[in-house]
Amino acid sequence: MSVAVSDQMSPGLPSDGRPKVFISTSSFGKVDKAPLSRLREQGFAVQLNPRGRTLSAPEIAAFLADVDGLIAGTEPLTRSVLSQAKRLRVISRCGTGLDNVDLDAAAELGITVVATTQAHVPAVAELTLAGMLALLRQIPQSDRAVRRGEWQKPMGELLQGRTVGIVGLGKVGKAVVRLLQPFGARVLAYDPYPDTAFAREHGVRYTTLVDLVREAEIVSLHLPYQPHLRHLLDRELLACMKPGAYLINTARGGLVDEEALYEFLASGRLAGAFLDTFETEPYRGPLTEAPNVILSPHVGAYAREARLAMENEAVENLLRHLQAPVSQVR
Repeated sequence: MSVAVSDQMSPGLPSDGRPKVFISTSSFGKVDKAPLSRLREQGFAVQLNPRGRTLSAPEIAAFLADVDGLIAGTEPLTRSVLSQAKRLRVISRCGTGLDNVDLDAAAELGITVVATTQAHVPAVAELTLAGMLALLRQIPQSDRAVRRGEWQKPMGELLQGRTVGIVGLGKVGKAVVRLLQPFGARVLAYDPYPDTAFAREHGVRYTTLVDLVREAEIVSLHLPYQPHLRHLLDRELLACMKPGAYLINTARGGLVDEEALYEFLASGRLAGAFLDTFETEPYRGPLTEAPNVILSPHVGAYAREARLAMENEAVENLLRHLQAPVSQVR
């Protein structure tokens, strides 16, 4: 059965007995309509986020009032929000991070929470590599200079032979290691759950976090965010970084003390940074004024192929759990 997608501007969907799905991530279906078609073919009434941005807690609560499933972005899915969603059975996160979801509340309320775990990996890894190269060769600075009518040639540096520290050697961290191999980089890693077989095969040396930031010329973060990891790279740890080193965060906002990072960059203690994720998004802080910083608006998974794969994965996750027998009635 084919169900038209609702573009209405207010919460609520046709009350005709069909299961209802709300899609909060504002870019869903823009690359390809296939994920939406999959939902329609399965007989779901679908409503897209009409705001074109991340929804606030009151907004998402209103849209979830009478839906069975949610394909989620990064909006705050707090205990208060979830407790108002009386019919909600499944949250399918279109992305890997779940720090915006109160998982304890979801479990208590009988709401299944799943995330896309694979599709984003090559896109985030390639963006990380792009950030390294752009920082080392000062590509943004050169671009800005040419646009100003200046013909100056900043002296860059090679990635070849650099010491790169990977903080979090999970799926994305390992993909970055593989991309670095043709450059002959020396790779250090910190991870509380070491994969010694992978490290041995790819010449990675595990070390402590402090030793990693002291030795690495490029430090790249690939950890999920958890409350106890807030400002993992705080002022003290940033001060331990090698003079002239670079920092990259394509993982999650909040892992870095952004104010302290700005001070170390402004003083010249650190050579540069690339951040794709921020503690508060959209980001409007002092790093926007730093000429040696590259900033992007959380586009890690925004490669056409990866985005489509992620949306398809999110839909399949949702369907698999929504079409399972209801195990708990709230």
